[in-house]
Amino acid sequence: MDKTPVDLAVVIPVYNEEKNIYKCVSSWIKVFSDLEINYVLIILNDGSWDETERVLSEFPHQHSIHIIHKKNEGHGPTILRGYVEAVEAAQWVLQIDSDNEIPADAFPSLWESRHGQDAVFGYRSGREQSFVRSTISKVARATVRVFYNCHIRDANIPYRLIHSNVLARIIARIPHKTFAPNIVISGALTQIGSIVTELPVPFVPRTQGVTSLNDLSALKSAVRSFVEIARLSRSFT
Repeated sequence: MDKTPVDLAVVIPVYNEEKNIYKCVSSWIKVFSDLEINYVLIILNDGSWDETERVLSEFPHQHSIHIIHKKNEGHGPTILRGYVEAVEAAQWVLQIDSDNEIPADAFPSLWESRHGQDAVFGYRSGREQSFVRSTISKVARATVRVFYNCHIRDANIPYRLIHSNVLARIIARIPHKTFAPNIVISGALTQIGSIVTELPVPFVPRTQGVTSLNDLSALKSAVRSFVEIARLSRSFT
């Protein structure tokens, strides 16, 4: 990947999203083209066993699309690997998911709000969750408030724009195998005194494919992540 810094590097972790990934990438390319942003997409295929790799091969080989096919490590390690590449490639880093649940056309307001900020976060409006997932979200918010004094509304949102200099400082202290690094990053931003603004973004439930975690798996994973979140809070004080 070209090491000349660009305006924006976009980290997109992908796992078994053959039905969504083409539309996702295409919609983001259009938005960036309309905004005339010099960007690179860092797409990390985390060991998908469906047709994701074939679909990704349909995109032309060019400097603005960097596709990494890797063995399955999980969502957290995959995001962190993307962040490591992104902070070296661009002035700003955006992390999104590949399921199209938060549309690309909500991005211009985040981009326009970046001036004078260290980070710009979306927060999902109109989001409907199961009882289990809603409870997990509430506990996550409470955890980052207790251990980081962080009051970001949607601490785990995959729709976050962060200045690369700030993000590089934070991820250097997060172990590679951390399960939920985005929550830790949200808390760390508060602890190091970063300026963060938040904007509402629409939430549209996925129409194709299935989430990789059911409620029971999500609950088990949440317990693990809350322990990590608490332990890592000492790394940024």
